[in-house]
Amino acid sequence: MKTTLHHLVNGQWNSSDDVSVDAEKCQLVLAFGSPELLTKPAHFDYLRSLYPSADIVSSSTAGEIIKDGVFDDSIVAIAIQLENSTLKAIKTQISEHADSYAAGVSLKKRLDAEDLSGVFIISDGLMVDGAALVKGFSDNNEKKIPITGGLAGDAARFQKTFTGLNEVASQGNIIAIGFYGANIHIGHGSLGGWDEFGYERQITRSDKNVLFEVDEEKALDLYKRYLGEHANELPGSALMFPLSMRVPGADKYLIRTILATDEAANSMVFAGNMPSGSTVRLMRGDIQKLIKASATATKDSVDSLKNHKPQLTLLLSCVGRKIIMDNKVEEEVLAAQELLGKDCTVAGFYTYGGLSPFGVGTACELHNQTMTVTTFSES
Repeated sequence: MKTTLHHLVNGQWNSSDDVSVDAEKCQLVLAFGSPELLTKPAHFDYLRSLYPSADIVSSSTAGEIIKDGVFDDSIVAIAIQLENSTLKAIKTQISEHADSYAAGVSLKKRLDAEDLSGVFIISDGLMVDGAALVKGFSDNNEKKIPITGGLAGDAARFQKTFTGLNEVASQGNIIAIGFYGANIHIGHGSLGGWDEFGYERQITRSDKNVLFEVDEEKALDLYKRYLGEHANELPGSALMFPLSMRVPGADKYLIRTILATDEAANSMVFAGNMPSGSTVRLMRGDIQKLIKASATATKDSVDSLKNHKPQLTLLLSCVGRKIIMDNKVEEEVLAAQELLGKDCTVAGFYTYGGLSPFGVGTACELHNQTMTVTTFSES
């Protein structure tokens, strides 16, 4: 595997010194950038001029990661040349399916092959239900092929996200990249590092990702009571106080981010489904624990490669972590970088949700407020 990094910052494209990719043989370019820059045709045209034969997959972000730095208002592009493996990138529009689950089933079917080794997904972050999307993949994943990825971002605005395949990014797209062959190895890890507090309570009324009642009390009233003075800063302050959720029968919790509140209905809208009967607890962040979780997720991802050395690592962290860590946000990237070493290419972005299994051989889940790490190695 060969990689080359490109970075558009302050209106200028810069390339990494170790330009190793053969432009004619490059199969894939991943471009992560601010919505304002990513939707400009000139930037897509620039990448296409560099890599005429590659699939160009793009995603808007809530911040860009390259090497050990975190940026806003830039584009990070990773050119990838596989030497002993193949890949296939496909796209669908959410409007073409009955729901997000059906979109996942369709994409998995189109990628399926005997030698499929892993899938990386980039999806619209607001029009697509990420939890249902990966369930559509996972319910048809008898071989337990690792599925990872993330949901596009829009800074902290939550208005419009953009993704694209071989065209300027637009709304509503889901892109899935299948990696094929015995020589490509994909590792994964995801962890939050948030602290739970307060009583564990049960969801007594919900509709998909809209939460109405917890312990038969209006959800928004309960949440505001816990937040105290921070309730006046909703919905923005909700990014600093996500909920942990355990579905019935599960031994691990998922983290769910609040996207919006509805004062009239006394309800809360989340970035993933909140099934009735699940239990929830409030969470809050400690910066050092968030940084440590980034390192642990990276170690889990590298460990799942077994004896293969990581050559490319994609870090997909959630926007809420970026907000709460503020000027210390680069420390979670540095914590990952230290474990990966200087020979591994590192890039990524801040998302509206990460996609990853909990562990090797488990189903892919939607994770909010986590550092989600995907490592690639080609033998």
